[in-house]
Amino acid sequence: MNISLQAEAFEEKLLALDRLSARQILEETLTEYSVLQAVEALIVPCLERIGSGWEQGRVALSQVYLGGRICEELVDEFLPPAAPQRIDQPPMAIAVLEDYHLLGKRIVYSCLRASGFELLDYGHASLEDLVLRTSKDRVRILLVSVLMLRSALRVKALREALEHLSPVPRLVVGGAPFRFDRNLWQEVGADAVGMNAAEAVEVVSRLIKEIA
Repeated sequence: MNISLQAEAFEEKLLALDRLSARQILEETLTEYSVLQAVEALIVPCLERIGSGWEQGRVALSQVYLGGRICEELVDEFLPPAAPQRIDQPPMAIAVLEDYHLLGKRIVYSCLRASGFELLDYGHASLEDLVLRTSKDRVRILLVSVLMLRSALRVKALREALEHLSPVPRLVVGGAPFRFDRNLWQEVGADAVGMNAAEAVEVVSRLIKEIA
């Protein structure tokens, strides 16, 4: 089985919002690969390419959102939260900070869950609300997405507020301002940056090992 051809077919079905055909392709892949292998080789790259397609104006917002939902449903079906293959991990959460542009967060959230991670989705949140929820849930890794520069600059105040929590969570940022200014994540005090969803998966994997 050529996994690259399977991935192309899977992406085509996602863009067509054809859940049944996408499920069938995943099932075929599982005859030769484990669930996590199939997810890493099939689902995550497809979601990443669809997200890039939206940024380039080739993919509609509805395709990004609904394609991500289809992938989440398939992962939950074949790799439910209680499955032993799920990654042993600390509490994690993702949010959009004082910004109403949720697409970037949706792509990262879908890719992380498709990679076997469990995390809370806080949606869009104010700085104060985000700190309170992070404290309440004892989040160890907090991912923050922004689209506007003013929201990115608010991460510095968020970092300062998070320093008063115990344990102090690791802060990962992403979004357009951090792609435009490659040093901005350090200037606002983040622990790491993910330039895209694939990098976010790599960063989370590394941070989990560091805090284990």
